[in-house]
Amino acid sequence: MSQQPDTPKDDNDSATISADAANQGAAGESQHTDTLPGLEEQLRQAELLASEHHDAWLRAKAETENVRRRAQEDISKAAKFAIEKFAGELLVVKDSLEQTLAVEAPSVDSIREGADLTLKNLAKAFEKSGLEEINPIGEKFDPHKHQAISALPSDQPANTVIQVFQKGYLLEGRVLRPALVAVAQSA
Repeated sequence: MSQQPDTPKDDNDSATISADAANQGAAGESQHTDTLPGLEEQLRQAELLASEHHDAWLRAKAETENVRRRAQEDISKAAKFAIEKFAGELLVVKDSLEQTLAVEAPSVDSIREGADLTLKNLAKAFEKSGLEEINPIGEKFDPHKHQAISALPSDQPANTVIQVFQKGYLLEGRVLRPALVAVAQSA
């Protein structure tokens, strides 16, 4: 390792170094005091922005809660009044029955006529409400729409519906009640 010989310092050099250090210190204080108001202003701006964002977040949260509450109310009303359309259609059927029974001296023909009219009104109400009748005579047995309660000997092909004990119903394409049927037995 090589050592550098000590060189005597010139008093002039140390005075220059001291002056530079003093100038730097003064400049540092000057910069510090010059930037302090700038930092305070930046902090104030950041606090204002944070306050605005917090306010916007609170409003968005409140709006979300309102939307959720309204949606729950709408779901509740939809469930509560889902049958309203069908009930309105059934009122026509009830009126028809009441008119049939209100006849002073009913004959068998007038009662029959009133019952036919009532049945037509009921069929219209079913149709308007998406309720469809399943009457599968002569169709191939479908376990999704039919419930076989017996198998009878028949000249029909096996698993063909040959008798309907009770009609089935579909509601908007979904089985509400399967048809109770008898199917042809294989020979």
